[in-house]
Amino acid sequence: MNKTLIVYYSRKGENYWNGSIKDLSKGNTEVVAEMIQEITGGDLFEVDTINPYAKDYHTCTEEAKKELQNNDRPELKGYLDSLEPYDTIFVGYPNWWGTMPMAMFTFLEHYDLSGKRILPFCTNEGSGMGNSEQDLKKICKGASVEKGLPIRGTQAANSRKTVETWVKSFG
Repeated sequence: MNKTLIVYYSRKGENYWNGSIKDLSKGNTEVVAEMIQEITGGDLFEVDTINPYAKDYHTCTEEAKKELQNNDRPELKGYLDSLEPYDTIFVGYPNWWGTMPMAMFTFLEHYDLSGKRILPFCTNEGSGMGNSEQDLKKICKGASVEKGLPIRGTQAANSRKTVETWVKSFG
C-alpha cells in the first residue's frame, strides 16, 4: 500500500455489550483503528463532534436516530488539511441505526475522494455493516469502496488476526 489513512469515529463510555451496558475507556472502533494503524503504519485521525453525544447510552442512541432521520450533518471539531497524499483510506465506525454515525457523513462529504480506495470497517453487536457500504458508495463519488469488515464490538480487542488477514487481502 502507498500512503494510508485510518479515519474513524468511536464511542467511549457507555456502550451496548452482550445484552447490557458497559463503560469503555476506549471505544471498540478505536481499538480496531489502532490495530490497522499498527499493521499498515498509516496515519490515524479520529473524527469528533463539537457537540458531544449524551453520556447515557440510551439517550445517545436516540440522538443518533434523530440525526439519521433528519439527515443531519453534525459539526466536527476538525478536519485534515487534505486527503490528497492518501491513496488508501480505512474508514471505521460503529453501526448506528444501520449505517455510519452522521459525523462520518460530515467528514467524508468534506473531501473529494475521487481515485481513493475506501476500506470500511464497522463495529457492531450483530448488525454487521448494515447499509453503510452502500452509503459510502453514494457519498464517496469516484472512489473505489471495497468490501468492509464487520467486527463484533465485544470481540474488537481480540480481533487482531481477523483484522490483519483482511488488511493484507488488499495488498
